[in-house]
Amino acid sequence: MQQVTVPQFLDVEDKIIGPITIRQFIELMIGCGIIFIFYKVFDFSLFVVSGLFIIAVTLMFAFVRINGQAFHLFLLNLISTFKSPKLKIWKKKISTKEIIADLKSPKEVKMPIRTVAKKTATSSKLSELSLIVDTGGVYTGEN
Repeated sequence: MQQVTVPQFLDVEDKIIGPITIRQFIELMIGCGIIFIFYKVFDFSLFVVSGLFIIAVTLMFAFVRINGQAFHLFLLNLISTFKSPKLKIWKKKISTKEIIADLKSPKEVKMPIRTVAKKTATSSKLSELSLIVDTGGVYTGEN
């Protein structure tokens, strides 16, 4: 049977320019395009403020990883979690007839009281139990 090499590190993206991957390069180009549009549309003071914000968001999307995931995947998972949480709570609808019926006939639950006699351990019994524990069950006791 012919041996086949199994590819490893499938989750590692290909690098194109130094440590920058294709996805990061595209995200940086989109950020630069948005900054260029802001430069042409806004006056200089608004361009500087909005440009700093766009640079921060672009760098965050391109380079930040949270729990080993890219930031955009983390953000999508966060939104889907807030949209539909995994905790399902059952809320029983009680009709007014059931409530009135329960109020008219209160049910009393009487629990029997049971007393349990406690056995006191003597010092000889405690020393015998500690010997059993210390020997790992090899010593089984005198009885």
